Amino acid sequence: MRETIGRADRASMQLLMGAGLALLSYVFVGVLLFTAVASLIVIGLGVLPETVLMLRRIAGLKRRQVAQWSGTRIPEAYTPLTGTLVQRVRKAVKDPGTYRDLRWLVLHFVYGLALLYAALPLWVLGVVVDGVWCGLLRRRAVLLPLIVRLAELDARWSRALLKPSPEAERNAELAERVEELTQTRAGAVAAHGAELRRIERDLHDGTQARLVALSMRVGLARRAHDQGGADPETVRGLLADAQDQAEEALTELRHVVRGIHPPVLTDRGLVGAVRALAASSGLDVSVRDDGVEGGTRAPAAVEAAAYFAVAEALTNAAKHSGARRAGVELVRAPRGLRLRVRDEGAGGADESGGSGLLGMRRRVAALDGTMKVTSPAGGPTEIEVELPCVW
Repeated sequence: MRETIGRADRASMQLLMGAGLALLSYVFVGVLLFTAVASLIVIGLGVLPETVLMLRRIAGLKRRQVAQWSGTRIPEAYTPLTGTLVQRVRKAVKDPGTYRDLRWLVLHFVYGLALLYAALPLWVLGVVVDGVWCGLLRRRAVLLPLIVRLAELDARWSRALLKPSPEAERNAELAERVEELTQTRAGAVAAHGAELRRIERDLHDGTQARLVALSMRVGLARRAHDQGGADPETVRGLLADAQDQAEEALTELRHVVRGIHPPVLTDRGLVGAVRALAASSGLDVSVRDDGVEGGTRAPAAVEAAAYFAVAEALTNAAKHSGARRAGVELVRAPRGLRLRVRDEGAGGADESGGSGLLGMRRRVAALDGTMKVTSPAGGPTEIEVELPCVW
């Protein structure tokens, strides 16, 4: 009996919250009327998208309530209301989810209150009748379980009204995917632009300066030689300086090339390149390989993104975290490459703090990958990256 009362109590709370949401729906009808009138005036047309967003939030409350009661989530399928005002209004009007939510709003106002009113006398009669029925006759409760049935009925009707059609769900997923790809493309373009500016800066400030100095040294040596009678030591010194400048220019070029695609990736593969990074990081880094080395290699772009992600993560750990140890894990997953970098430092990594995490995320997103940063204050910091690819 106690268990039956507990279930009936939870069901009553669901019905009570549903009735409260029904009353909120009644109040929202006034908002709908105001929006309808305002939309007839061109100046008030901007109210329509905001009203639709408010309607989505109310429907979302019911979805969460049903999911909490039944354990089954009701999927959402809405067209994103983005773009100019005219585009937002057009999307709000053409979205099937708008009319689906309106239909639910009207019907839920009726059955949400009706089910609660039906549950109230069941409570009054159930406590008395079921108490006698169970206490004296040792039979199962009869009336109180009906309250649970009412809550299940509310969830079933709400699920049927709010669940989008398969076509609407596919269209919403497609629209969400297009929006995600648009943002990813913008991030990739920004990352590409930043990379080009970095290469241009390195060439201008480093290699170009070395080559100019080299040209000057060779020119002075040639002039001294052409004039005749020049001190051989002077000419030799100028040529030695020119050779030094040439070697420094080559070093700068190697640095630029490593920033585009590290040669160590070609020579040693991803695992070997990561071990080289670990050895030169200044930290005690353990590298764990789970099926990456020795098998079919990932595409060059995926290996480069993984390499730079590990390099940035270890650089951040050495510079900012105060950690002494770190760990790198490379996993050959069925759908791509997964890597995890963890350090035992102070934590508190912030993407907006200029730590290079934003650039890393853009590089990963450009390949349709995902990146997760977990860095609570006090540590540890863990960066997980997944890069899709076909092995």
